[in-house]
Amino acid sequence: MDIAVAIVLLVLVAFVIIVLVRSVRIVPQARAGVVERLGKYQRTLNPGLTILIPFVDRLLPLLDLREQVVSFPPQPVITEDNLVVSIDTVVYFQVTDARAATYEIANYIQAVEQLTTTTLRNVVGGLNLEEALTSRDQINGQLRGVLDEATGRWGIRVSRVELKAIDPPHSIQDSMEKQMRAERDRRAAILTAEGTKQSAILTAEGQRQSSILKAEGDAKAAILRADGEAQAIQKVFDAIHKGNPDQKLLAYQYLQVLPKIAEGSANKLWIIPSEVGEALKGIGNALGGAVSGQASVGLFGPDADGRAPAAPASGTAAGAVGTEAVAPSAGPTPHARPPI
Repeated sequence: MDIAVAIVLLVLVAFVIIVLVRSVRIVPQARAGVVERLGKYQRTLNPGLTILIPFVDRLLPLLDLREQVVSFPPQPVITEDNLVVSIDTVVYFQVTDARAATYEIANYIQAVEQLTTTTLRNVVGGLNLEEALTSRDQINGQLRGVLDEATGRWGIRVSRVELKAIDPPHSIQDSMEKQMRAERDRRAAILTAEGTKQSAILTAEGQRQSSILKAEGDAKAAILRADGEAQAIQKVFDAIHKGNPDQKLLAYQYLQVLPKIAEGSANKLWIIPSEVGEALKGIGNALGGAVSGQASVGLFGPDADGRAPAAPASGTAAGAVGTEAVAPSAGPTPHARPPI
């Protein structure tokens, strides 16, 4: 009897433990559970501690209420210009209603994948390749709108749909690369031509401004130079008139300037002005008057009777020492270059 009672007690204890285990359930945060009572939907469990009726209530697998990311394999899509492209898609969705996600659709992941594929083919089928490559935001928006509308009754909210990659055929990729290379070469040539044009314009503008500034500088320099020469001539003129030079000083200065006329290795002939006679006459008179007690001697030596010959008349050409006298002429007479 004691053994039988002990066995019964053990069975009762085990039954109580099993009942407690099946009655007490803890639902984690961001999870949801659906409870069926006798095979019929009874309620949806929220996170926390929950008591169930053993052998009457059944808790279905918990659903994740967090936003989920599903990447679907590449799908072949035909564009409007009959080109087959491979498109990878990523869908971001979240379960908002655990009851609808359990009873309205058998497998909502597979349903979202198929719906994405068909919608993508409809959207991309109305675009050519270039539009499909450059209109990702438009495609994403259309896909999200269609998927969100269709999955709303499944208790699922589609937040975003992204196209991971759009891969055209290899032949099209080669053609696109050649086209882009040609376009870049064309842009580079245009930019080079524009740069050369701007450089030529700036160079011409700089040369024009430089020429203008140079001409203005030369004009100002010429004006200043002329003013300086005029002032120098005026000062010399004033100094000469203020000093009141006599004929002797002028004749001496005249003779000092004559050797400078013959300077230069290229000079073969040089011209003696007719005024030199007057200068020589003045020098001769000065020298003749300076000698006392002797016969007056001119520059050209005494005559036979001891008198100094008169200086050459105006218009007679004479050179320095060693220069032969020539017949008088109406104007300046060329002579051979005298030895200096």
